[in-house]
Amino acid sequence: MTSVTVEDPHPRRGIPARTDSERRQPSGAARERAWYIRAFTGRREDPRWARPALWGLVAVTAFLYLYELTISGYANEFYAASVKSSTQSWRAWLWASLDSQLSITVDKPPAAIWVMGLSARILGFSSFSLLLPNAVMGVATVALSYGAVRRLSGHLAGLIAGAVVAVTPVAALMFRFDNPDAMLVACLTAAAYMVVRALQTERGRTALWWLIGAGWLIGLAFLTKMLQGVLILPALGLVYLLCARRGWWTRIWHLLVATASMVVSAGWLIALCAVWPASSRPYIGGSENNSLWELALGYNGLGRVLGGDGNRGGGGAGGGNASFGGEAGLLRMVNSAFATEISWLLPAALLLLVAGLIARGRRPLHDRHRAGIILWGASMVVTALVFSVMQGTIHPYYAVALAPLIGGTIGSGAAALWPAEGDSTTVATLKRVCLAVAVVLTGAWGFHLLGVYASGWQSWIRWLALIGSLAGAIVFLVAGSLRSPTGAIVLKRIAVGALLVGSLAAVAPTSAWTAATVVTAHSGSTPASGPAGMSGSGMGRPGGAAAGSSQQRPMAPGGSGSSGESVAQGGPGAQGSSEMQNGSGAQGSPGAQGRSASSGAPGSPTGGDARASGGQTGQQGQTGQQGRSTGGTTARGGGMGGTTSSNTALVKLLNSAGTKWSAAVVGDQTAAGYILSTDTAVFSIGGWSGSDNNITLAQFKQYVADGKIRYFISGGGMGGRMGGGTTGSAGSTTGTAPSGSGTGEMGQRGDSRGTGTGGTRNGGAGGFGGVGSGASSAITSWVTSTFTASTVGGVTVYDLTSAKS
Repeated sequence: MTSVTVEDPHPRRGIPARTDSERRQPSGAARERAWYIRAFTGRREDPRWARPALWGLVAVTAFLYLYELTISGYANEFYAASVKSSTQSWRAWLWASLDSQLSITVDKPPAAIWVMGLSARILGFSSFSLLLPNAVMGVATVALSYGAVRRLSGHLAGLIAGAVVAVTPVAALMFRFDNPDAMLVACLTAAAYMVVRALQTERGRTALWWLIGAGWLIGLAFLTKMLQGVLILPALGLVYLLCARRGWWTRIWHLLVATASMVVSAGWLIALCAVWPASSRPYIGGSENNSLWELALGYNGLGRVLGGDGNRGGGGAGGGNASFGGEAGLLRMVNSAFATEISWLLPAALLLLVAGLIARGRRPLHDRHRAGIILWGASMVVTALVFSVMQGTIHPYYAVALAPLIGGTIGSGAAALWPAEGDSTTVATLKRVCLAVAVVLTGAWGFHLLGVYASGWQSWIRWLALIGSLAGAIVFLVAGSLRSPTGAIVLKRIAVGALLVGSLAAVAPTSAWTAATVVTAHSGSTPASGPAGMSGSGMGRPGGAAAGSSQQRPMAPGGSGSSGESVAQGGPGAQGSSEMQNGSGAQGSPGAQGRSASSGAPGSPTGGDARASGGQTGQQGQTGQQGRSTGGTTARGGGMGGTTSSNTALVKLLNSAGTKWSAAVVGDQTAAGYILSTDTAVFSIGGWSGSDNNITLAQFKQYVADGKIRYFISGGGMGGRMGGGTTGSAGSTTGTAPSGSGTGEMGQRGDSRGTGTGGTRNGGAGGFGGVGSGASSAITSWVTSTFTASTVGGVTVYDLTSAKS
């Protein structure tokens, strides 16, 4: 039982009001333990197993998320570069600037960079300090899920909810990665916990403070990923409005105050951006008019849901682009892109949601079990529906936001369906049937997912799940239905044990997929969970592990920590995905320079090797092939598509530039690699895709004239890196265009204009082998026609102090 403070109708001066639990204690009973003791031992009325089980869950989760945390190196170089820059400049930290000299921000709000940047400032910038905060937030999410569900549905339900988060593959992926999603999920789970506390307390003032805290956390989630941070807001408001034990008007004005708290928490940075002189802060990456507010409503807001504003649709070429979520529709969460990321326990959650609501149908509005089901179930349904119908950019890893919601729904639903002493025989039987069906459904769905997407990987696990879940459910039903005056306790224990065994067998597939995710290195902008060489789409892992690769570690200075090898001639190996023939083009990130071709059809799980005739290829294409190029040297990870030592000449050149920005490049992905591998700031022209208007040709000319930029490095755009081909004028490329005629794009912004082989993303000069556009194309054309080019370690560099004669 939860200890709830109740106002004493006859307070005595100097004597604190007693709690409900103290009122129930007989005279002379021991007082409740202090809070710091309860944190480790639990309350006196708690089951003896409850708190040790919680700490066991927390310890297992911490081991899971911290085990070889640095295996992925810098993970997503895009955000890693911003974190490194934030350690060099507080203004870069405040705005999440990509470089320390404030050329442009990342295309998300800065909250996640704030946390990772502080960690890097305290511990020194490294792979460990970069990823540690996200792992800690993952452990906190599991603990908060337990706490929120336990307060409404009991200890066992809380343990189930926390365990579901821990065994969800996409959670293990993102809580060990440097994308903003880890902080987003932690904030949303903490907000749900605070709403639960507001529901519990009998004191209106206390409830109001909990709601203010929840609103503040939703605002912080908004400053992490903008509109995605408010998806659970309708469910939080609904559960408090319906289930709080106070008057309707009190509930309404409490929610209004909480909304004001959210607006202040989310709005202060937007207001600061509006009044801060644009000349002394970086350009807001991804926006049309250098505004955080426009970014929130456009590219990172309604553009994601409705399409447009620089967002591409997830369907891509006929819905086959798994990196962008596949085709929109009600079944998107179980399609080839999302299925093995999040859907393992989704069918059971939907069943328990409906059955749990029916089971508590005639209870009072403030029934705590039903309140839990409404809170978690409504949040899950709304979030999943929005993800399913989104017409704009969506990546499968976004589904991590569903992990605590699915866990809470399963825990709350299972608690509501557990047979109670007052249930009739028919009702108790129906409840047991629902629980048994949920277990079998989970085992059967896991059997299906492994059979479709990993048929050759540990096949015994899928059979264990199917047979174990079915056997456990049958024994649970039989033992639970038998009546024996002398053996009732024995039968109950057998039933509970059978259900536990069946449940453990049922979650074996998702647990194994999660464990495989933990021991596999991941990198790039669209990581996917699962064993090396496999992903839910049956396609190669973009920016992830190569097929059949062994576990690899990033080399100094950390780089991207790619798993698997790429063999390159004249340049370091790359970690990104390689371009493929006849298909929807993918990011050449990093090092998609060099001509590549794939014999596998789009979406084929058995595509051939991607081979390059020059430069470098990504290690793992989107059809499961391992990228190789002609040549002899092997490289893993590294800041600019490989280790810095692979191009020490260029690193030395940039470090000795002595200017505000050592160099300028087209595209954030290219700039990020140089920032990570040098001690300098690198100017990113055009943002993520080369289409942001963060600088004009006239401004660039002035920067050159003022001596602020020393070099221009060609081959940028979408993922060009050190090593590889050269770039011709006006964005045309020599040896950098992928073969094939896909309408390719991997960046998150800009329209696809397939004007060159391989297509382009509306402006990366030479980035995709297409034709650049806007300022980035004009700047590239001016530089290549005005200044002298030289080759440094296989990279074309223009010295902006040396004009052509």
